[in-house]
Amino acid sequence: MSDRAPSYPGVDPAKAGAAGHCPRCGKGPLFQGFLKLRSACGRCKLDFRPLDQADGPAFFVMTVVGFVVVGLALYVEVAYSPSIVVHLLLWIPLTIILSLPLMRIAKGLMVGLQYRNKAAEGRWAGSDESP
Repeated sequence: MSDRAPSYPGVDPAKAGAAGHCPRCGKGPLFQGFLKLRSACGRCKLDFRPLDQADGPAFFVMTVVGFVVVGLALYVEVAYSPSIVVHLLLWIPLTIILSLPLMRIAKGLMVGLQYRNKAAEGRWAGSDESP
């Protein structure tokens, strides 16, 4: 990360990120659209480009939503044995309703945690010489 300055006093980077705000100042917007990160904070000029989340937020959201939806679907199937149409009408909208807001929160939270822990790309510590 190019800016190694500590966060502003009173700002928890994880909470600010989860709320969709800059993890350093807690005021500037983190997202440009619904899930697209800005390139930098408009207030404190923190560069967001090194804070790459990759597939981390998607993995956590899929795990949580999958657990909830599959558990509920199994319960409904065993208790009521509805037709497949009822399952489609129940679980597809529930999956979308749970996934979209959780994805934004998880993505912001991961950016905040990466900033707080000064996460950086891995580097090889060994020498470049071959034996």
